[in-house]
Amino acid sequence: MKSELPTAHEYSSQKARYPALTVIDIRSEYAGITDSYKNQVLFNINKECLRLSVFEGDYRWHHHPDSDELFLVVAGELQIEFEGRAPVPLTEWQSMVVPAGTVHRTRAIGRTANLTCEKQGAQTVFVEPPPNEAMPRTAPRSDA
Repeated sequence: MKSELPTAHEYSSQKARYPALTVIDIRSEYAGITDSYKNQVLFNINKECLRLSVFEGDYRWHHHPDSDELFLVVAGELQIEFEGRAPVPLTEWQSMVVPAGTVHRTRAIGRTANLTCEKQGAQTVFVEPPPNEAMPRTAPRSDA
């Protein structure tokens, strides 16, 4: 049986659903998702992509060594948990950036939808077993 959550390869190789100059309605996209987890690249923008993520429950602990990740909650409440620091709750229309290399996981409080902007094909490294919350593992930021 296949997991509902994508593999790192499936996540990074996903193609944009819509080409440039296409008008989409984010609310309609959200309303059309009935799965308990769906993460879809909507558009490519320069060397980044815009994703719509709709889910319930917890995502896996992970980090993106080559990409910052911007979260913008459009429905529900998203909690972003970090290794070694307090979680950050985001409600509708709140946003934050998780720097590249930062070990984190997202937790939907109820059904949640968020837009995420990150590098196209961003590498995802899953952290198994879950990190020890007493020891921060945030990698230093590299702007090179």
